[in-house]
Amino acid sequence: MCHCRPIVHVRSINTRESDLDAYVVPLEKLGMSDMQLVGGKNASLGEMISNLSGLGVRVPGGFATTASAYREFLEQDGLAGRIAGALAGLDPDNVQALTETGRSIREWIIATPLPPALLAAIAAGWRELTRDTGADFAVAVRSSATAEDLPDASFAGQQETLLNVRGLDGVLKAVHEVYASLYNDRAIAYRCHKGFDHASVALSVGIQQMVRSDLGCSGVMFTVDTESGFRDVVFITASYGLGETVVQGAVNPDEFYVYKPALRAGRRSIIRRRLGSKAIKMVYGQAGSNGQRVSTVGVEPAEAHRFSINDDDIELLARYALLVEEHYARPMDIEWGKDGETGIIYLLQARPETVQSRKGQTIQRYQLRQRSRVLATGRSIGHRIGAGVARVVASVDDMHRVQAGDVLVADMTDPDWEPVMKRAAAIVTNRGGRTCHAAIIARELGIPAVVGCGDATDRLADGAAITASCAEGEEGYVYDGVLAFDERRIELDNLPPPPVKIMMNVGNPDRAFDFASIPNSGVGLARLEFIVNRMIGVHPRALLDFEKLRPDLKEVIREQMAGQDDPVEFFVGRLAEGIGCIAAAFAPHPVIVRLSDFKTNEYANLIGGQQYEPEEENPMLGFRGASRYLAPSFRPCFDMECRAISRVRDEMGLTNVEVMVPFVRTLGEAEAVHALLAENGLERGRNGLRIIMMCELPTNALLADQYLRHFDGMSIGSNDMTQLTLGIDRDSGLIAHLFDERDPAVKALLTMAIKACRRNGKYIGICGQGPSDHPEFARWLVDQGIDSVSLNPDTVVETWLYLAGAPAG
Repeated sequence: MCHCRPIVHVRSINTRESDLDAYVVPLEKLGMSDMQLVGGKNASLGEMISNLSGLGVRVPGGFATTASAYREFLEQDGLAGRIAGALAGLDPDNVQALTETGRSIREWIIATPLPPALLAAIAAGWRELTRDTGADFAVAVRSSATAEDLPDASFAGQQETLLNVRGLDGVLKAVHEVYASLYNDRAIAYRCHKGFDHASVALSVGIQQMVRSDLGCSGVMFTVDTESGFRDVVFITASYGLGETVVQGAVNPDEFYVYKPALRAGRRSIIRRRLGSKAIKMVYGQAGSNGQRVSTVGVEPAEAHRFSINDDDIELLARYALLVEEHYARPMDIEWGKDGETGIIYLLQARPETVQSRKGQTIQRYQLRQRSRVLATGRSIGHRIGAGVARVVASVDDMHRVQAGDVLVADMTDPDWEPVMKRAAAIVTNRGGRTCHAAIIARELGIPAVVGCGDATDRLADGAAITASCAEGEEGYVYDGVLAFDERRIELDNLPPPPVKIMMNVGNPDRAFDFASIPNSGVGLARLEFIVNRMIGVHPRALLDFEKLRPDLKEVIREQMAGQDDPVEFFVGRLAEGIGCIAAAFAPHPVIVRLSDFKTNEYANLIGGQQYEPEEENPMLGFRGASRYLAPSFRPCFDMECRAISRVRDEMGLTNVEVMVPFVRTLGEAEAVHALLAENGLERGRNGLRIIMMCELPTNALLADQYLRHFDGMSIGSNDMTQLTLGIDRDSGLIAHLFDERDPAVKALLTMAIKACRRNGKYIGICGQGPSDHPEFARWLVDQGIDSVSLNPDTVVETWLYLAGAPAG
């Protein structure tokens, strides 16, 4: 039984539906064909109410004033002519002129009364809307411009949105304010920069029933990854209270990725989650608080340390997003709210996504040539690098201090900042997430932004030279000084076919969606230890023994587990999500996941690790690989790894995941680890599972035919194979000059392995560093008959062109 309040729709108000001179139109009578009548935002609301309500999508009702009503308003007292004269010849980059002109126009608009016919129509609409609910009824009053929410321009936040508006007088005042906001400084500048004629843009105002997300939560979601353009995920942000804090970037929200194919198949579909700090929330203002409609309050720490929505909410939102995307037949940007009184989720807006959907078959890659001291970190927006003089700006009044090529540093930005954001080489903010205003505008402008740094305005000195890098994954870094970097443009349409499968070495799930845009045949090496180190950070044994740990260590681990109460589920869930992200990004191509290959000194560096790891003279040759999995002391930890992989394959349906076993020293170990995997549900051949072994010890090549009885193929690890063939400790700088994968002895062993795999009809690839460093070595491997070469992502295109015989320039 549904316990939600009824969604209110306004019935027709004595106007003909086809009459463009109507002042007010109910939302449910609108559709996308009415954009010139009520603007993109209101047309889209009507489109969803009319077409998606029957599919279960909930959209609050209301009514909209028309563009013709706005134009009639401008005809009073020659207002339109005065506005046109004021804007003629305006330079939007002259901040002082822009500010003065915008202020004058807004004052003129506020001083001009609304036409009597429009006042009467709004009053009639309000009476109809509140007929069943009473006068104490809160609405959102939003702008909807006729040039807004187009496929090639978002107009994000350019006009006003007023929340918790009550009573007819409040609505009329809000409509007047929204009218004036068409000539906010930011809106004027945005139209100038986008080439829109001011006089051709009219404004509709939407009056929409409020959802009590002030008592619940809200956020934004995209039906495409906002950074890479990867189309098979829904990206959701969520935080407590009204959604303006997320949109404005005032809060660092929770983030979730949902894998569309798994969602459609009814499988476990959440492949990534990140807990945001959610320090504040926006709620309704208290009665008698000087007319303040909304206020911002702190969030209790215990509440902030929990995710703001549960898995059922996440999957419902993603299903709504799929319905919206399928209806509009394009990637979409959607605002949503969860009513805290009823628990019902509503969609509040839907507009075309305007950045990733316009990208072509060219990708750009940026890479620092050097690094320096890290001054601040936050969420990276885009994949670019920008450097310049830091300009720490406290308020919009100081925007004029930002010169072309400066790095804009602020607590947060809002649409008023847009005129100067386009001048900046990069943007750095204390607050905000990947769907905030600063992020949206930075993407549109192609400017790198590091948002949600927490204390950047304190840590970065005004006038100091800095570099903002968004080219290193999900984490953005601000470095001391102006650092040199390389920029490459890759034309994906013109790559010739290579003579061998080109795969990639990928360990960082943060970069998986981005790397997948480079032509590839899958992932030849996905390192589990990278995921454990970056996303978990705790020794697995410490998680298993959590209740027995000393109190101070338990507290450190609790902080690391924020958002998850079960230590074992923390490990299994995080590991599964990391693997799932990589597998989803590259599906249906194979993703070969190497089981953890930490050495004892590396495991000891994890939280709680020192009490479980022995000290070894040479960890490179010690307790690692298959020997560790089979040891009774580590067996429970290995079982958790296997649970994570099984979850990805069996519950998420990502059967493109294959398993690779590293550092197998003997045939006995090969047989034992094969049986151990089967005990853990990873039985070779079940549901198409292939189990590969790393060929990285001379014994693996010398006895390759016998090892292959237990495995479906081999992947050459050239680093360890070279080390163990030439007797070189690759961690020793004294003999580093002798390390060379191209040594004849190493090549002889690799030839043996390749021939054995070919002879047995088994897979043979290479995932070591050698082919990435030496393209001629990759050519030699191809000539020997190797099936695939797995490369570091930054060398894929050059090696691809080299092997295909094409020029790399």
